[in-house]
Amino acid sequence: MGILDTARVAVRLPAQDLERARRFYAEKLGLEPVDERPGGLLYRCGGADFALFRSAGASPGTFTQMALEVDDLRAAMDELERRGVVFEEVDLPGLKTVDGIAEIQGNYRSKGATGELGAWFRDSEGNMLGLGQPVGR
Repeated sequence: MGILDTARVAVRLPAQDLERARRFYAEKLGLEPVDERPGGLLYRCGGADFALFRSAGASPGTFTQMALEVDDLRAAMDELERRGVVFEEVDLPGLKTVDGIAEIQGNYRSKGATGELGAWFRDSEGNMLGLGQPVGR
């Protein structure tokens, strides 16, 4: 067993305006921090933690920084769109969204799926967040 086998993953997302980010995560995603410290907000989602931290820098938002796996992608998107979240349209070689959803071939064997549906949006700080739904189980 390796030294990191029992480590917990804790995502960190930069926020230039922590209060603006707090409002976005509450109003748009329905998430409230479970804890906070000066310059940081801690969230718990599906048994994992992620934190927003005050940063003078910003992510370029050109890649998925955090993804949330859901059971029903369309239902999750509909709820978030009602709250004002805008999903990205992607048109790259091998990855194209139709009505905000991409069909992704292949998946990890441990998930027991043959593919995934994916969708992406940006938070108030420009961080790229993804939603995924394994398919073909």
